Amino acid sequence: MREDLESTKAKGQSSKTTFLPREHGATAMLLIPIICAAILARQWRWSELATLSAAFAALAAKDPMVVLTRQRFVWKQRHAETTTATRWLAGWGVLLALSGIVLLASWPLKAVVAMGLGVGAFSALAIAVNVTNRQRSTLFQIASAVALTSSSLATSLSATGTIAPWCWWLWILMAMQATAGILVVHARLDARVALRGTEAASLQYRRSAQVALIALVCAAVAAALLGRIWIALALLVPVAGYWYDLRSQRNGEGLQLPLKKVGQRALALSSLFAFIIVIGLW
Repeated sequence: MREDLESTKAKGQSSKTTFLPREHGATAMLLIPIICAAILARQWRWSELATLSAAFAALAAKDPMVVLTRQRFVWKQRHAETTTATRWLAGWGVLLALSGIVLLASWPLKAVVAMGLGVGAFSALAIAVNVTNRQRSTLFQIASAVALTSSSLATSLSATGTIAPWCWWLWILMAMQATAGILVVHARLDARVALRGTEAASLQYRRSAQVALIALVCAAVAAALLGRIWIALALLVPVAGYWYDLRSQRNGEGLQLPLKKVGQRALALSSLFAFIIVIGLW
């Protein structure tokens, strides 16, 4: 009787499980470049929708794939969420396949192969990292930022038939901004650990974040010297925001800010940065 009740409860919990992207930061890194590239392309093609759906499906498919990989190689008994993960993976796979067919008809074959290999390799890396519980690795998160922001390249390819020169700059600048944000967050996490007194304060990520901000300042100066004032202004926006965040990490009150609030503030900063970058690259 007890086993039946536990089985029924597990099935109920499994039926309520949804495999939608839960990492809001990663979702923003994926979608914001798509929006920016779609605006800067100054033209519209239906294949842009296929790019959006393919990118979202590839991101969303990661979580059910992680569950199924753990079921295959880690877990000794079958878990309740495995069945649900199989169904969701099938759904995301169908969406990805349909989107891929559209892109295959509108992209050059070499571009389809290159993008496919890139997405496949990064997905395999993401699954391996998550299965081994190393998803908080800074190097992996920075690599994720570079990979996710490359969605702008795919959007440019769908909208214009090629990767426009401005899109390379869009990708580079967005990846730089995202990298700085990741390092600032890690510096905050280290400072919060030190605040609890469980470990000595580490300055590794704080120094790395400062180096990333200096790189953004150098890029802003270079843009200003080239007459790209709006791009320079866009780069200085995250510099100011992240520098303020680093300063607030020096006191206990600033470190008490909930991580959800920190994420919302980072999203607002990224959105403002993207808005000004669009103006600068227009």
